[in-house]
Amino acid sequence: MTGTAGVSTVAEQVAATELTHLWLLPEHAVDSFAGELGGTRLLTQDEQARMDRLLTAPLRRRFLARRLLCRYALSDRTGRPLDRWRFTAGPHGRPEAEPDEDGVRFSLSHTEGLIVCAVTQGRVCGVDVERLPTTSETADYVSRYFAADERAELAALTPAGRIVRGSELWVLKEAYLKALGTGLHRSLDGFSFAAQAGGTARRITVNDPGQRGRSGDGWSFELLHPGPEHILAIAVEGPHPGALQRTELSGI
Repeated sequence: MTGTAGVSTVAEQVAATELTHLWLLPEHAVDSFAGELGGTRLLTQDEQARMDRLLTAPLRRRFLARRLLCRYALSDRTGRPLDRWRFTAGPHGRPEAEPDEDGVRFSLSHTEGLIVCAVTQGRVCGVDVERLPTTSETADYVSRYFAADERAELAALTPAGRIVRGSELWVLKEAYLKALGTGLHRSLDGFSFAAQAGGTARRITVNDPGQRGRSGDGWSFELLHPGPEHILAIAVEGPHPGALQRTELSGI
């Protein structure tokens, strides 16, 4: 019995480190979600002050939604009470849970209409969500910041194809830089993404000379379309993507 329990515990621990949990909160559900969690009562004094300094109600609503969503997602993963979470910022502003007792990492992103949070354990992660552009001119403008091989790839596509592929590259780059902890403090043209055939799905790889020789520099990426107006990318440290658990909230 002891041996069986030990094997089960190890298996559960491995499964936990390989799971990426993605939470999606539509903006229309923010008020209901926040109300169920008690609104601003979970915010620290510093967070409340930062929210109060925002100039418009939509900005304040999104700020509150992000702070509540990450607490909710982290508590679901760890069992820690919602009011126990505190956060610190890295050198480039990346938020980290404090204290780090469970090895959990999270990443937040929002755009018009959607707030998302990714949670991993034992591996860093990054997530980015954007609204899809409606014109190829927008995609062409963004592509000026990409690597040379990515610009060449886009130039060979139709206008519609440039919108789709340009959006994919943008969210992949944002998610990757969030996972690295640099954000847009690093230039977007210093690394590039490619899609390679692999079984029934494309395998997304990154070519990043700045990360060569770093221990554990393998990465896994996923692209999702959570709705017709949005595109989302997740970057997770390690060469194996593991399982992705997706939860869409409409209140709780």
